[in-house]
Amino acid sequence: MKRDRQLLVLFLPCLIFYIVFRYGPMFGLTIAFKDYNVFEGILGSKWVGLKHFIKFFSSNDFWLLFRNTLALGFFSLIFGFPVPILLAIMLNELRVKWMRKSIQTLTYLPAFLSVVIISSMVIDFLSPSSGLINKLMAALGFEKIYFLIMPEWFRTIYVASDIWANMGYEAIIYLAAIAGISPTLYEAARVDGCSRLRSLWYITIPSLMPTILIMFILKTGNMLRIGYEKVLLLYTPTTYEVADVFSTYVYRKGLLESNYSYAAAVGMFEALIAMIMLLSANFISRKAGGKGLW
Repeated sequence: MKRDRQLLVLFLPCLIFYIVFRYGPMFGLTIAFKDYNVFEGILGSKWVGLKHFIKFFSSNDFWLLFRNTLALGFFSLIFGFPVPILLAIMLNELRVKWMRKSIQTLTYLPAFLSVVIISSMVIDFLSPSSGLINKLMAALGFEKIYFLIMPEWFRTIYVASDIWANMGYEAIIYLAAIAGISPTLYEAARVDGCSRLRSLWYITIPSLMPTILIMFILKTGNMLRIGYEKVLLLYTPTTYEVADVFSTYVYRKGLLESNYSYAAAVGMFEALIAMIMLLSANFISRKAGGKGLW
């Protein structure tokens, strides 16, 4: 205890942060089992058991929200997960130093922008009157497309913008993992006559697998935790059918309609499903590759 006193003091602010801002607010989740009244407070409101959960599961919105949330999360995972890995491998193999730094800087820049700015840029690019995409299509002889009001384009726009915004930031994790590979492995491979492609296949990718597995588990756990900000900024009434997800539903029910208990029940269900998926992904990863988060 005495030996680790300095480390414990350094850890104290982190512990206080999690108690106050992470675990403390969990007490508020009890309103999911109550008919919350702002005048009576959380403790004074009447207990109603699973009333709000049953109401949500029996509503017509449930399967629509579940389908949309699962689709957006699944497509983001399938198409977005490999991109940072490929980008990191490509940057590592690129021998022209200035080009490597330029690509890394350009792909990393969107990570500094807020969701509002990213969404505004997407809207500007896709504008039917002044958007760059539609201007290019018009120059090539194609008809202009009203991307943001067409339901069949929403998921493509969401996933593509997500990949563009995050690939540079996430690639840094894989670049750090590649930097940790011992150079002696590559030197030994060169002595044995191994080409760069074979070195990539037999050294780089196997060495990256533990990092890839951990990132995949974390991504799978967050697959259903679609943030409401970008969806709210990008969707329109004509795309509600494919764009409305749990988080936007919670926002509407909780903040706009002041139905706090019902919104808390929906949010708790979303968190519960995310936790089950995280545990399942970790279990499968440990069984398949012997690696996991715990």
